[in-house]
Amino acid sequence: MIDCANKDTVYSSLLDGQIRCARKENRYLEFKSNYQDADRLGRYISALSNGACLDRQDFGYLYFGIDDGTLEITGTCFDISKAKAKGNQALELYLRRMISPKINFSITDFYYHGNKNLKITVFKIPAAVNEPTCYMNKSWIRVDSHTTELSQYPEWTRAIYNSRVDWTAECIEGADADDLDKDAVRMAREGYRQRFPDYAEAIQEWSDEVFLDKAGLTQEGKITRTALLLVGQPEKAYKLRHIAQMNWKCIQDGETFSQLFTIPFIRTTTELMLKIRNYRFKIYPHDSLIPAEIWKYDTRSILEGLHNCIAHQDYTKDERIIVTEERDRLTFENAGNFFDGNYEQYVLGTRTPRRYRNPFLMKAMVNLKMIDSQGYGIHNLYVRQKERYLPMPDYDGTDDSHVVMHLPGTVIDENYSLVLMENHNISLTEAILLDRVQKGESLENSAINMLRKNGLIEGRKPNLFIAKRVAQKTNQKVEYSKHKGLDAESCESLLLKSLKDHDRLSRQEIDKLLWNVLSDQLNDRQKKAKIGNLLSKLRLKGIITNSTAGNQSFWTISDKF
Repeated sequence: MIDCANKDTVYSSLLDGQIRCARKENRYLEFKSNYQDADRLGRYISALSNGACLDRQDFGYLYFGIDDGTLEITGTCFDISKAKAKGNQALELYLRRMISPKINFSITDFYYHGNKNLKITVFKIPAAVNEPTCYMNKSWIRVDSHTTELSQYPEWTRAIYNSRVDWTAECIEGADADDLDKDAVRMAREGYRQRFPDYAEAIQEWSDEVFLDKAGLTQEGKITRTALLLVGQPEKAYKLRHIAQMNWKCIQDGETFSQLFTIPFIRTTTELMLKIRNYRFKIYPHDSLIPAEIWKYDTRSILEGLHNCIAHQDYTKDERIIVTEERDRLTFENAGNFFDGNYEQYVLGTRTPRRYRNPFLMKAMVNLKMIDSQGYGIHNLYVRQKERYLPMPDYDGTDDSHVVMHLPGTVIDENYSLVLMENHNISLTEAILLDRVQKGESLENSAINMLRKNGLIEGRKPNLFIAKRVAQKTNQKVEYSKHKGLDAESCESLLLKSLKDHDRLSRQEIDKLLWNVLSDQLNDRQKKAKIGNLLSKLRLKGIITNSTAGNQSFWTISDKF
């Protein structure tokens, strides 16, 4: 975390450099003395994002506390946390709702070179990518000193729509081979040799310059951002103009431990993996005295998760990759949404991605055998969990701005693990759906019908449970009976026998009699209704009657029976 004094120095130096280079406002740089209103601010954000795209900048900047004519540092009283928009809405929330597509702009306050009388507020706004950034569904652009609608400039609009630039492919001005880590380059050579064994001998003869070009790390000898990310020296990370870090957090017994890892990612992903606690535990099948010994985490899956985060990260958001280790799972989080489709389309390994967010980086990582390029990464994660009899990964928490993947490292329900262990013919699809049943998650009707047809589940939606055939193999007989409960005829028989034994029963006594023999998948309201329906059915048939004694009603068997 940056301390306040250091933050003031960093942002003040950035501002000084921008004023010195630009000397005046431009399409991606705007100065204002103070905040005026939400609409103007929304239009500025749209215009600066679009301007940054057209001027090939990663970000646009809007400063409050600077005179836009003289560029004199005046300070501002603007406080985003207190400012309101239309309808008394919080200003920041309003802006994030009204800006589309969603962009992760940041808002930072600092004191110019530590002077408490010169507070500056800066908006750091990602450049538009592939489509204009809009405010209230209109896109804006700065022309001279005016902010106007972008629609008046169709050539600029076309340029933005055709603007997708691969951040990872761009060459870094001022970077050279001395910025690369020699050990990381050796690791890259070994990965390339394993990917292309036919070239094993030729690789040994290649110079580093030849190898780096062939591996897709450099372009005609020029150092790309991909080269620095994968094999760059850690002290040269600043040349990326990106935070370029992975944050490992371990939450244990209420305490949190953490460590940051930076480039070269070809090496530091393994270093991070070695921080994760991994050990074997045993699962005992019912039909064998020999247990299955299972690692808490599969090392290939850990690296798969890390490498996927690196390959698919949206680097324009300037965020860390976050890996959180908890008692029972690992969580991997990277900036950016699923770029082509969603994870469910890749689980079974039948879909091949048509495009990638970072194609240059992706190709290099494929060449170095860090990832697979055919869309099998997610599929492999699921297969390995099935083969290890553990719960499936999930992507809960994934949204338009972040991908979040949870990798379970322990048994959630032992019986589910035993199903996988003792029924090897269960397909990956069935395993995934059974996993959702065990977790109490909802299923589509088609999935329910398929599982029911294959004899794997019983019950009614949403109260589904493992079918009897499987339950008998996995020692779930008691659980199965509780889930299913007595059928209607058995409940009816039990009620009538009790009425014969006791002559009459109140509704409270009938509820108590039948409550625990009904399915434990029913809630209290459903059980109450089921018993009421049974009483109504028997009364309409003339089998039982209802009478009142004092202020309480009783049920008895009809004289006819």
